[in-house]
Amino acid sequence: MRSPGDGRPLPPRQGDGLRSGGAPAHQMPSGGPTHKLPAASQFPEPPSRQDEPPRASSRVYGRQRSGRGPVKPMRAGREPSQKGPREPRRRPSGKTILKIIAGLLVVLLVAVVGLFFWIDSRLAGIDGVLDDYEGRPADTPGANWLLVGSDSRKGLTAAERRKLATGRAAGQRTDSMMLLHIPEGSDKPTLVSLPRDSAVTIPGKGRDKLNSAYAIGGPKLLVRTVETVTGVYVDNYMEIGFAGFVDIVDAIGGVEINVRAAVDDPKAGLKLKKGTQELNGSEALGYVRTRKGGALPDFERTKRQRQFLGAVVKKAASPGVLINPFTSIPLAMSATDAVEVDSSTGAFDMLSLGLAMGDSPVTTVVPFGGNELIPAGGTAVKWDRTKALALFDALKNDKPVPKDILDAS
Repeated sequence: MRSPGDGRPLPPRQGDGLRSGGAPAHQMPSGGPTHKLPAASQFPEPPSRQDEPPRASSRVYGRQRSGRGPVKPMRAGREPSQKGPREPRRRPSGKTILKIIAGLLVVLLVAVVGLFFWIDSRLAGIDGVLDDYEGRPADTPGANWLLVGSDSRKGLTAAERRKLATGRAAGQRTDSMMLLHIPEGSDKPTLVSLPRDSAVTIPGKGRDKLNSAYAIGGPKLLVRTVETVTGVYVDNYMEIGFAGFVDIVDAIGGVEINVRAAVDDPKAGLKLKKGTQELNGSEALGYVRTRKGGALPDFERTKRQRQFLGAVVKKAASPGVLINPFTSIPLAMSATDAVEVDSSTGAFDMLSLGLAMGDSPVTTVVPFGGNELIPAGGTAVKWDRTKALALFDALKNDKPVPKDILDAS
């Protein structure tokens, strides 16, 4: 066999039909035609790469690569897992759950104790209110609170006084007074209204209205006067003014009151329709201060005061207020800023008061009938001595109030 162009023989290659000895596997017959390959010049030249259209280029592992489309790197094959099948999650055991619950209870207990100490530190104590004196009644079973709402304008601006219609009265007087008895046994607490215009004997001052005792000698003389005329030993004293009254009501988001008759009293800044409705702080203040309505305005006034106090405490002690920090914390701050107590009263005593008021106490008013002229001038409410003594004797002896007295109230 010859090369295509120069006639020189090509070396034999394996697989070109030659035997192991170099002879062709098939001999052409002698004298047969010999086939020649075309000359190299006769083959067409391959097209130049410069004439080819540009091809896509790609970058593989940071190097430029031309002439091919984008090449994606190959992913390494995943090795078979050596961990075997995943084990199912184990549920916490009963001991673990108990430990979690115990931990939460401890945290809650610490928070409650801390809250009590915080409240206790914020309470403003009045010294000397419950000091002993000669002839003071003996301590009696249960706990007795003297609750006083004063007409103090302390903390109110001139604009707030006009809005709340509190007037410009100078000094400080009692606007409402109530005696709360918390029994030692299972009986319900008893809440007794003491009309502020009651005719009483003020120690060292003679016959006068009950609220004059506060105006003359403050909380200390008021407590002594109440103990003298009732024979009931006072264990705790709490007082709240107009500003604090409004703040507490607003802190709990208002209070629901069943207004038994429509009220229109410009002096108290109050105009209410008949029926159950939500009162805000200023409306509630006007509601307990108004003297409108009823044949005996003071008698109806004491009823509204007891109704309102029970509604406030009931809502303040509800889970929706206590559990929610957005209401419980403002309430605690408003209450501790608003009230003044005797120096021996602390946060746990306040808790006892709240629980008693939330227990739907029996409510009544000191039985009275007629009026009495007083030396200072004017008239005061005269108590029914017989029924009043029966009422206070029941409290002293930690007994329920007689039914005929409750029916009269």
